Amino acid sequence: MNLKVAIAQTDIEWGAVPQNLARAAEAVAGVEADLVVLPEMFATGFMTSPGTAAEEPGGPIAEAMRRWARQYGRTVTGTVAVNESGRLRNRMLWADPSGEVTVYDKRHLFRPGGEADAYAAGDRRVVAGCGGARFLMQICYDLRFPVWSRNRGDYDAIVYCASWSAHRRDVWRTLLRARAIENQCYVIGVNRVGSDPSTIYVGDSAVIDFKGRTVVDAGDGVSTLTAELDFDAQRAFRESFPAWRDADAFRLTEPDEQ
Repeated sequence: MNLKVAIAQTDIEWGAVPQNLARAAEAVAGVEADLVVLPEMFATGFMTSPGTAAEEPGGPIAEAMRRWARQYGRTVTGTVAVNESGRLRNRMLWADPSGEVTVYDKRHLFRPGGEADAYAAGDRRVVAGCGGARFLMQICYDLRFPVWSRNRGDYDAIVYCASWSAHRRDVWRTLLRARAIENQCYVIGVNRVGSDPSTIYVGDSAVIDFKGRTVVDAGDGVSTLTAELDFDAQRAFRESFPAWRDADAFRLTEPDEQ
């Protein structure tokens, strides 16, 4: 089974939702792919104090993603700041062509940047489907926490939507490969370029295969690249080198359980 993924590495104009939606729409429309992955908070920039930029569930940004998925017949994913009954969430939306939207709320909030002070953390892993394959939905800082992304036989690939600072460029590139190798899965990491009031971004969006090899790498400019994922080859590798069978058992606990 093969599936084509597009990684849309965009520049994001701070708080300019109409302009950023137009850029994202162009990226989604301009590729032939089963799945298009956009960066974290692609319509606003990464905001730890979003104010009016945070939309209600099912708001204009979410509706735009649903419209693109239906119009172009492909799944679209990215994140948006959501105000849900007074609680802010950094929410990843997975909009498929049928109109169904799967959501994942970011588990690991970026404390050094103030995100943990403004947002409520998610409390569940979410796996979404596309073209018969299973994708673990993850957001940016989640990449640093391998237990949360551990492959339990429930997914075939991980998707990370990110706004990852250029100051930690080597960490991004290293951890994408680590997550792919340890989980014997494809990893799709999509970061932005440009700058916001607090930092700069250089992209390095990439698709990494189940052996840790680079399939495509977007480098440091605005671009939309496609990659073909071969899940039959992945399955064959996992059968021939079954490291997953020797993995340690564990149980996730909340702080108040420890």
